[in-house]
Amino acid sequence: MAAVNYAEKYERALAQAYPNVLNFGALYNVANNSIYTFLNAKTIHIPSISVTGRKNVNRDAIDGVFQRNVDDTYEDKTMQFYREWSTSLDPADVDDTNMVLTIQNATKVFNETQKFPEKDAYTISKIFADWTAQGGTPNTTALTVDNVLNVFDAMMEAMDEALVPFAGRILYVTPAVKTLLKNASQIGLRRDVQAGPNTINRMVDRLDEVELNTVPSVLMKTAYDFNAVGYSVADGAKQVNMFLVHPSAILTPSKYSFVGVEAPAAGTKGDYIYYEKEYSDVFILNNRTAAIAYNIAQ
Repeated sequence: MAAVNYAEKYERALAQAYPNVLNFGALYNVANNSIYTFLNAKTIHIPSISVTGRKNVNRDAIDGVFQRNVDDTYEDKTMQFYREWSTSLDPADVDDTNMVLTIQNATKVFNETQKFPEKDAYTISKIFADWTAQGGTPNTTALTVDNVLNVFDAMMEAMDEALVPFAGRILYVTPAVKTLLKNASQIGLRRDVQAGPNTINRMVDRLDEVELNTVPSVLMKTAYDFNAVGYSVADGAKQVNMFLVHPSAILTPSKYSFVGVEAPAAGTKGDYIYYEKEYSDVFILNNRTAAIAYNIAQ
């Protein structure tokens, strides 16, 4: 670690450039998280029920005997993503940096620049891994301004045919694809009369009532390495251009989360101590793979 910068005058507010947020936050607020419970310390037991269809009524006789026309199966999801972070901070560093280098500021920057991007990277890549393992095949069409809406329409049509609910679908795209969508010839531009006759609003935040979210390209890869310190794009990872999903197909459980701060004491050798760990994961429901679609670069 580099030595702390003991400048005589420090601004109290940290000006971190373009801090990250949790881009896939909507997938961590899904109904499935409250529906399915843990079977044991780290495994979720998910039931699935199948039934037969109806048949014509025989008005003249009782047709046959009653039999069971409903069955149940289970799929187990075992969590594996167990991450931690800690730091110590000498009270002298707090004073010498004019209260800039504090636990509060350090954890804020950690969340914005490390933890949230890491969770985003894990989310997009884990869903892709689970989806392809269940037979999902990504679209590999090279997107252009002329075909980007056609690819989106094909994804939507496949979900419609698979009876995926229309309401609630979310489309995640890279900034480059967002630009393609803004310039696609089929998209109408809205003129803002109140802002002046020469003002045109080119913002695209919904397509066919599907919520549209832009995610930095570095957080839209098919695979990452989660090593001892942070994360990195895995060798051979592909660029995800578009990710269409209905949240009902996603499960994002969190089993254990601990955050603790200790004031300077003998046990901490006079330092502030911060420690956190989180036991969580991201899964898809195997019988809802049709609610997920990817376009990736070859």
